[in-house]
Amino acid sequence: MPMEGKDIEALIRESFPDAQITITDLAGDGNHWAAEVVDASFKGMNRVQQQRAVYASLKGKMDGAHGELHALALTTKAPE
Repeated sequence: MPMEGKDIEALIRESFPDAQITITDLAGDGNHWAAEVVDASFKGMNRVQQQRAVYASLKGKMDGAHGELHALALTTKAPE
């Protein structure tokens, strides 16, 4: 069963409570999502480190062919 945007945001928010998080359903099908996460904890981290931290917050929901979250385009950055 696909995940809903609010559920994706809730998982990310557990690890990044003060982040600015925007979740978008890219295809309107509930299977292809985009997330933009802006958080001060990303300062000094490169993009790969930032994205790994966010993927870790998803707690395995993207793991394997039977993961609840099929696709997530991820943009991360520290606030300016």
